[in-house]
Formats: sequence, structure tokens, C-alpha cells
Amino acid sequence: MLPRRLGLAAGLGLLAPRSGRSQAEWPSRPVRILVPYGTGGSTDVTARLLADRLSQLLPQRVVVENRTGAGGNLAAAAVAKGPEDGSLLLFTNVGQAAAKALYPRLDYDPEADLRAVTVVTEGPMALLVPPASPYRTMQELLAAARARPGGLTYGSSGGGGALQLVSLQFLRAAGVSMTEVGYRGSGQAGLDLATGALDMLFDSGIAGFAAVRAGRARVLAVSSAQRSAVMPEVPTVAEAGLPGATFSIWQMLMAPAAVPDAALARIHQAVVEALADPLLRQRLVELGAERIPGISQVEAQRHYLAEVTRWGRLLHEAAAPP
Repeated sequence: MLPRRLGLAAGLGLLAPRSGRSQAEWPSRPVRILVPYGTGGSTDVTARLLADRLSQLLPQRVVVENRTGAGGNLAAAAVAKGPEDGSLLLFTNVGQAAAKALYPRLDYDPEADLRAVTVVTEGPMALLVPPASPYRTMQELLAAARARPGGLTYGSSGGGGALQLVSLQFLRAAGVSMTEVGYRGSGQAGLDLATGALDMLFDSGIAGFAAVRAGRARVLAVSSAQRSAVMPEVPTVAEAGLPGATFSIWQMLMAPAAVPDAALARIHQAVVEALADPLLRQRLVELGAERIPGISQVEAQRHYLAEVTRWGRLLHEAAAPP
């Protein structure tokens, strides 16, 4: 979890540009933000909200494109090798930090070829079951999983995506096994959960709480260290007896490493300005974002590299396949 002292104000400390180019050069043409997951999921929803606000602030339009596949690496590689003027960006989540551990033969370097702009949101994952599920507590769900190893199913974005990472950590902490069902994003997984085709799904608070409010799921716990301000009646996984499953998901805007510092600083400045908008902040909070950090580029890059190390270690210990 990001340090709480790194609030929105910290995001105003921009990097001193090494390049002699003017910040006014960005954007010189429409900006595309690639989302490595399908439509309707939490990463997609947040990216579109951010893009809408940026389009109001910038002289050029900002659009979102969904480019799924290879655990998010198709989109990440396209951005890493993309234009160096900041016209192609990546909006991703914690799953990006696992790419290097899961895919040793990538045609881009997740650490060297991408640079963090800022962390946009941070929040809990929600442990969801179908609305008609017989399990009303996390312990009831785990008891059923222990009674039938591999007999229950859970939704996963695979390839080190956030849904897979939090599920692996949860199952490892509980010492149980379930059968993974892969999806390109949480949107379709949520639809299958609503019909009972899945037994369990970890989804971000942004999408998970919306599903609960719409009657498409029941929430058993949240993965964060503290209860959610959106649904304070829901216990944390630690309170439910599984402290080792504590987890927070972050969403981040990234750019090609070759983008000049002046342009990167201008991108950061625009995003921080967008995140300061009360209506956007209210919408993100309503959707389950617990924090909207908008931290500096330096802190965001440091956080990203630390997460690469963290999840690389966990996936190595879990021997998770690509």
C-alpha cells in the first residue's frame, strides 16, 4: 500500500526536465490510452473517466482503446515501442508488475521500457460470490473448498493480472485449491459470477461494490488492511481470519520510457489537475477507490519497481505458470 503521506499534493512535485523541449509540445495530436483488459472492468471504467476529464482540460481529444491478450503484454508492448511524443499511453494495474516474472521472453522490458506517470487510484479487492451462493461468510467458502479440493471455481484474468494475483495470494494464505477459469478481464467474469457459473471472484472495489449494489453478487470480505469506507459493514480478510491475504490494487498511468521528460511532466501535470476535479474524485470514490494519490513521477516509478520485485518473489514461490 502506498504511504498515506503521499497524497494529491505530493503529485505537484514534478521532475525537473532533462530535455530542452517545451512542455507545450504535449499533446501535439490526439492521445490514445491503451487498456490491456476488456470493456466494463474496473481498469477500463477508471481509464474512461480519466480520459473524459483530460479531454476537457487538453486541446486534444483523449480516447481509450482496449487491447487485450497475453496477460496485458500486447498493450504494454505497443506502448513501450510506441510514439515518443506521449500520444500513446498505458493505463494498467498491479498486474503489470508481474509481467517480467511470468513472461521471461517478452519483446519489451517492463522495467526499462515503461515509465510511471502517476498512481491514479488505490483500493481494496472485493471477495465476491454469486447472489444465490450458499456461502455467506469467507470461512464457509473456505470450508467448502477444503472439503472439495479443486471442486470450486474462481475467475481470473490470468497472466499475472490483478484477479489472478489476489486469488493466488488468497488461496496460498488459506492453504486451499480451487479451479481457475480464465477471462480477458473482470467484466465477463462478473457476468458469469452473477449467473452462478463461477463460485468466487475477486474484483476491485470499483466494479465489485457496483455488482453488489446491483444485486449481481454478494460480498464476503475486502482485501484491504482497513474496512472500506464505501461498505464499512463488510469485514476485511484479516478480520475474517486470513491476514496473509491482505492486498490493495493500484491503477497507474504509464508512458514509453523514451518520452522526453518535459512531455512526461506535462502529462503528469494534466493528470494531477484532472484528479483534483471534485466530480471525478466523487465518481471514483463512489465506485470504490479508497485513495486517489496522484503522487509524483519519482514516487510512482519507485512504487512500480518495488511491486515488480514483490510479485516476482510471490509468483516464484507459488510456481505460477504463464
